[in-house]
Amino acid sequence: MKDERRKELGLYLRARRSQALRSDYGLPPVGRSRERGLRREEVAFLSGVSVTWYTWLEQGRDISPSRQVLESIARALHLSDTGLSYVLSLGGYSSARSQGPVAANVPAHVQRLLDALDPNPSYALSPDWGVAGWNRAYEALYPNIGTFDAGDRNLLWLVFTDPYVRDLLPDWDVTSKRFLAEFRAETGQRLGDPDVAYQVERLKEASPEFQESWDRYDILGFESRERLFHHPAVGVLQLEHHQVSPSDRPDLHIVVYTPAPGSDAGEQMQRLLSSNQELKIGQADRLRRV
Repeated sequence: MKDERRKELGLYLRARRSQALRSDYGLPPVGRSRERGLRREEVAFLSGVSVTWYTWLEQGRDISPSRQVLESIARALHLSDTGLSYVLSLGGYSSARSQGPVAANVPAHVQRLLDALDPNPSYALSPDWGVAGWNRAYEALYPNIGTFDAGDRNLLWLVFTDPYVRDLLPDWDVTSKRFLAEFRAETGQRLGDPDVAYQVERLKEASPEFQESWDRYDILGFESRERLFHHPAVGVLQLEHHQVSPSDRPDLHIVVYTPAPGSDAGEQMQRLLSSNQELKIGQADRLRRV
């Protein structure tokens, strides 16, 4: 795990350095047209560390940078608060999430909470972003969720590989990249964990879009925001995306979609749930007659 974090720290710093806009630092382009990318010497100077020390960091060498050094480098690279937290966590300076086994299903009390959130589509994410529980409203919004084995019921896997999700999200290209950046920010402490490594490696093989986005090393913290869903039965739903964690299970994230202010999403979800219930009753009647 320690080796994986050192490697990730080096790759992340290198990616941020290569994508830095030189004009933000008052520096001219390199050559005639290269406007992005700082030299290692420039980052080292701005951070107040030696070029050798900074180079070793990017190379993932077995060194132990202080918190002060990492904070200085983060400032030099103009990292966001989320980026700073990510760098510090990789350096061992923030509390990591539990490294124990990832549960495939939520505890009963968390499932009851999800059920109580109907008719707002809600689900629970485990530390490796496995979907460990959901309510009726979420299954009505995304019917495929109940058809996957636990190993495939991973949010990133579903977003990048299920054609239904692409049709469900009119802004799939933007949303998929944001999810990946949030995933990377949350799971940096778990690099080397078999659950996380398995999901990342198979997504690289299954999705060129995932591979391309993964190589960018983008990091984003979660923010509540409006989301759009194009459901074949009720049209476009405007929902607000929220995320909370139970105090007794901080390893789980409860994701809740509520109607966006001024939208008809509440009525649309009620119609969707009613039609699903009628469909299930009809199916049950047919089975009884058989």
